[in-house]
This record gives sequence, C-alpha cells and structure tokens, in this order.
Amino acid sequence: MPLAESCFRLNERGIDIAALRRALEHPHCGAVVGFDGVVRDHHGGRAVSALRYEAYAELAEREGQAIVDEALTKFAVRRIVAEHRVGLLAIGEVAVFVGVAAAHRDAAFAACRHVIDAIKSRVPIWKHEHYADGAAEWIHPD
Repeated sequence: MPLAESCFRLNERGIDIAALRRALEHPHCGAVVGFDGVVRDHHGGRAVSALRYEAYAELAEREGQAIVDEALTKFAVRRIVAEHRVGLLAIGEVAVFVGVAAAHRDAAFAACRHVIDAIKSRVPIWKHEHYADGAAEWIHPD
C-alpha cells in the first residue's frame, strides 16, 4: 500500500525502512531523523526468544494517525511516517519505525521523540514476550 505523505500504520509482514525513508524525502528538508525499535534478546534480566504484538487495529490506526497529525502541528516538521509491527517477531526484527523530515534537526529530533513516546503510551498495542525458558507474559510498554 502506498504511503500518504504523513501517516501511521500497522504492518504484519515486516517494516521496509528504506521505503519509509524515501517517503520522507522533500526538497525543503535538510534533516531526516529515524528511530528503529528492534526486538532485543533480553528484558528484566530474562532471556527473550521472541515477541508477539497484538493491536486493536481500528483504534490503533486512528490514535496513531492522531499522534502524527498532532506532531505535525506542534513541531516545525514537513513529514512524519510511523509504522508498528503486529504478529510474531524474532530477535533483531524491527518492531516500530518513526521517521521525521524537517528543515532543521532540532525540530526533527523533538518530533521523533514525541511520536515514539506517544505511540508507546497511547496506541492500543500489546507486547507478549516469549522467554528462552518457555514462559511468556504480557509486558507493559517501556
């Protein structure tokens, strides 16, 4: 699916960071900042083997888009793209990407931080961690 100029979306197949960065390109933008949230192999002193993200898709997409729209008005930025995986992810896979394009770096960094923090706190996406010892549990976003 083609990207709108600025958007939030869920992704079940894998995040294409190169395509998302291309969507941020604009001749007025001298700063492009990206955040890749990657599945790590540990949490709270435990070895993690995989993660499963689940979402209330309709609400998640609506709230994610609201966050993007708010950031576009709050910060001096031109474009924002944000994508969050759902489903089972292996260690090393990208779980979330936020990219921001602006004329200057200060606005791009501030908007990127704002968007990822808001996604983690406001968007109904839940993380189910699977541990190397066979156990699993739901984790509050961190």
